[in-house]
Amino acid sequence: MALSGIQIYKLLPQTNCKECGFPTCLAFAMKLAAKQVELGACPYVSDASKKQLAESSAPPIRLITLKAGTQVKVGNEVVMFRHEKTFYNKTGLFLRVKASDPDIAKKVAAADAYKVNYVGMDLTIDGFAVEADGDLAAAVKTIRTVTQRPLILIGNDAAALDSALGLLAGEQALIYAADSSNYEPLADTAKKHKAALVVNGRDVAMQRLYVDALADLTQKVQAKGVDDMVLDLGGKNMSEALTRSTQVRRLAIKSNLRALGYPTIFFAAQNGVEKEAVYAAQAIAKYAGFVVLDTFSPEMLYPLLVLRENIYTDPQKPIQVTPGIYEINSPTAESPVLITTNFSITYFSVANEVEGSGLPAWLVVTDAEGMSVLTAWAAGKFDAERIAKAVKGFDVASKVGRKRIVLPGHVAVLSGELEEELSDWEIRVGPREAVDLPAFMKQALN
Repeated sequence: MALSGIQIYKLLPQTNCKECGFPTCLAFAMKLAAKQVELGACPYVSDASKKQLAESSAPPIRLITLKAGTQVKVGNEVVMFRHEKTFYNKTGLFLRVKASDPDIAKKVAAADAYKVNYVGMDLTIDGFAVEADGDLAAAVKTIRTVTQRPLILIGNDAAALDSALGLLAGEQALIYAADSSNYEPLADTAKKHKAALVVNGRDVAMQRLYVDALADLTQKVQAKGVDDMVLDLGGKNMSEALTRSTQVRRLAIKSNLRALGYPTIFFAAQNGVEKEAVYAAQAIAKYAGFVVLDTFSPEMLYPLLVLRENIYTDPQKPIQVTPGIYEINSPTAESPVLITTNFSITYFSVANEVEGSGLPAWLVVTDAEGMSVLTAWAAGKFDAERIAKAVKGFDVASKVGRKRIVLPGHVAVLSGELEEELSDWEIRVGPREAVDLPAFMKQALN
């Protein structure tokens, strides 16, 4: 059972050394009880106390890792809402395929090859869920000829699962799914192969509360020696799925109910791609650890991947690109030099507009700590001195014959100061919006 702040405080050294970043051991203890800091921040806690504090310091949602040639981590979450702190491990997106499908290798290969670049990151599908409606071991063997991504094995025959898992030596897979009728053989199989196990808590015959049945079953599976579990919460519609996912998350995080402190899995398949996308989007937004899709469709997958990135981006750490000088459309010594900040959305807005126009340019990205142009200017992170330092530091002058710098229109006020910093450069003020850059470059820079 989780300890209170006062109970934790009694187990700390009580020296008030401040090395943990807090003024007193009591303040640190209260933060530890609230799951807002890690126990490792205290350098002097004893080994005996560490053991006693392990339950309180562990995140309320267990970390589950699926591993093959790549790995997927889910769980380890500590808050209900991202703005309270952040979400740590992104929802794993898996594509379901059937063992009986003669085109299984072709379908897996197509999905495995899918990759899209979004603000400098390559987004891909995370793995595959293989449904045992045929020879599961043969299907796994075929899949492993075309991809090394992690697998979820769907079936209730322990012997078939055991054979398939035997082909995945050194990997960590996920078995779907144990219920009150089959949890013992599936738990034994999961333990043997060090696999994670999905627990399905439906208990209709006894008419018990859903979460009670689920909590009872996770404890039974844990007693069999399996600690890595994933919860299937089901739900006959979006409303019920949302209610269950929110309820279980709240019980795990707010009430420290360890029996429900596991990531969840959601199957998004519906009648139609559009509906499947909507169900998957809700699951990503509301706490699903794994989302299993039945449809591989780039036009559906791309927005889901972008949604996931947005939700799992630390709100206190903007996505940044590396400061430097970037070439767009093979610039020459006569091409203009554009200036922007290293906030990724700002960078890609400028770069994409210029690239799409076919006009060559040099793009200097200054270090503004990941802020947009106006925000960085207001915070004193994007000024004439910093811009001049970037231009000199990246040796831009050696790449151009005609020294022209184009400032973002929102910071036109910097033009006079920049002329003083870079007296041998021509300073131009560009448009306020990136979408107007091509027209500006055609009309004003020729």
